[in-house]
Amino acid sequence: MSGALTERTFIAVKPDGVQRGLIGDIVKRFERRGYKLVAGKLCMPGKEHLEKHYAALSSKKFFPDLVAYMTSGPIFAMVWEGKEVVRMGRCMLGATNPLDSNPGTVRGDFAIDVGRNVCHGSDSVESAKTEIDLWFKPEELLSYEANQKPWVYE
Repeated sequence: MSGALTERTFIAVKPDGVQRGLIGDIVKRFERRGYKLVAGKLCMPGKEHLEKHYAALSSKKFFPDLVAYMTSGPIFAMVWEGKEVVRMGRCMLGATNPLDSNPGTVRGDFAIDVGRNVCHGSDSVESAKTEIDLWFKPEELLSYEANQKPWVYE
């Protein structure tokens, strides 16, 4: 796979997904797809961190509840790498509202309410870069050749 085709995305299992034991199921879906995990950590970011992460939603009525919810328990933050991983990651997660998500997507299989939709995924290459920089230090992002690469990419 050419370096020009490689991109990274930020995916986070939210507190409801962590509490329900869904980390492994979500990781497995990305691994089965052929994407490469380059960073992951279980963490409990503070209010300021999450206000920065969701800054684009700060004018929304639900913003305070979102931040309070996201600080209510652990989050499993990840960076995945691969061809069109931002777009495909969003497809794999499903619609923000789980009731609009198709079966076979993370939200379609594991969620019912929009306020407990299990996971977050970057919505563009640009937002992925911003989110990765917010959640991970450069030395936490690994570069390595995955053994499966010739079986995933032409």
